Amino acid sequence: MATEITKSNFESIVMQSDKPVLVDFWAAWCGPCRMLAPTIDKLYEDYSDKAVIGKVNVDEENELAARFGVRSIPTVVLFKNGKAVEQVVGVRPYESFTQILDKYAK
Repeated sequence: MATEITKSNFESIVMQSDKPVLVDFWAAWCGPCRMLAPTIDKLYEDYSDKAVIGKVNVDEENELAARFGVRSIPTVVLFKNGKAVEQVVGVRPYESFTQILDKYAK
């Protein structure tokens, strides 16, 4: 299961990571977010050695969502060296996320 990211652990998990960090901004009431959840979980299983896969609940962490301009969910942001380098809005197939991760993960 993907790592839960909050305002209190964002700095240590995302900004200080030496691996790329894929962050899913989601909410429990969001149907497309629930559709994307199995994909995020599979990415966690398949990429945990090369990347950090995390989730931010926008209802609980609205400051983080606002900080990165998340206006629609699900929004998935890839961070590398503490910077947002890729962003995907909406439900996408597993392969679209593996292409992004493969570009940045070693």
